[in-house]
Amino acid sequence: MDVARARALVLDWAALLPSEPVGLADALGRVIAEDATSDGDLPPFDSSAMDGYAVSAGPGAELPVVGESRAGHPAGRTLRTGEAMVISTGAQVPAGADAVVPVERTEAMDGRVRVPDAAPGDHVRRAGEDVRAGTLVIRAGTALGPAELGVLAALGRPEVACGRRPRVTVAVTGDELVEPGTPLAPGQIRDSNAYSLSAQAERAGATVVRREVVPDDPEATRRALEAALEESDVVCVSGGVSVGPHDHVKPALIDIGVEEVFWRVALKPGKPTWFGVLGEKLVFGLPGNPVSAMVTFHLFVRPALRRLAGAEPLDTRTNAVLDRRVERQPERDEVVRCRLEARADGWHVEPTKEQGSHVLTSMLGAGAFALVEAGEGAVEAGSSVPIELLF
Repeated sequence: MDVARARALVLDWAALLPSEPVGLADALGRVIAEDATSDGDLPPFDSSAMDGYAVSAGPGAELPVVGESRAGHPAGRTLRTGEAMVISTGAQVPAGADAVVPVERTEAMDGRVRVPDAAPGDHVRRAGEDVRAGTLVIRAGTALGPAELGVLAALGRPEVACGRRPRVTVAVTGDELVEPGTPLAPGQIRDSNAYSLSAQAERAGATVVRREVVPDDPEATRRALEAALEESDVVCVSGGVSVGPHDHVKPALIDIGVEEVFWRVALKPGKPTWFGVLGEKLVFGLPGNPVSAMVTFHLFVRPALRRLAGAEPLDTRTNAVLDRRVERQPERDEVVRCRLEARADGWHVEPTKEQGSHVLTSMLGAGAFALVEAGEGAVEAGSSVPIELLF
């Protein structure tokens, strides 16, 4: 099965999770689940763009100063023709005024001010100049960043409906795995996949509710998977999905009742990727090699997590210029870990280092995955290639 077909199958099964109210202070990075429209004009009143004097438009004159309009403290009366009023930036323009003269263009004297000619609208920000009442401001499915949160606050929204964060379990299998900081016995290695995959899940907007190492034992594997399915929307298992005598994940999943959707993808690295479902719960069996696990998580799990939360699932796809020749694989698409550089003509990529699926440090400095389609020959330097951004 090719990558595109496998990805499409995953997204077909990824059903949008219910929304929940989230306070603005906690909404950074969340996905808004409803269109946000403005209940009123923004700004809500005509306001001054400068510190100076509010006046009625007309020729220059010497005018009496009859009061002040400060930000948050509007003037208490209407301005009459032939009068001026001190005004600060952001303050409401008093009734009767239709222009503001910047303070640096005026000459003040005892209770009076000399102003130059002023035209209607000079240095005045009109009500609704930014947003009119009833305008759609932020569409459902938008990831909320600093700008979106600021706009929602300006619209008077103390909280917003957001897609619920998907709950994820990350389980890694293998008797050889030990926690960082534990002395290594013969044949042991430190677990890296649980940490890298959990970080990828959190970066994609999920909540990791369980992270564990599962021994190569059929009963222990079954118990771990049952517990994971009980409390998670998405289960990611790294390792144990092949056909070796100690690969217990697939038999355990089938025994639990998880329906296999696909197994094996024409991809390097990542061929033994497995995907299945139990009701609306999604289960991914990822390879045990560290790079393979990270690559397949980005290509298949991340889009599912984004779809579950209500976001655009394929928001990291674009194209770049390949700066170094890459040989094609005859039967499998290859994901090449690449450094990423923005230049005048767009993105440029080149491989980080040796691309073996066990070379975890090939991920260091990688800003993108380049997708090299299967075939004969090579992709020459200077060619345009599809890429997946990693930020």
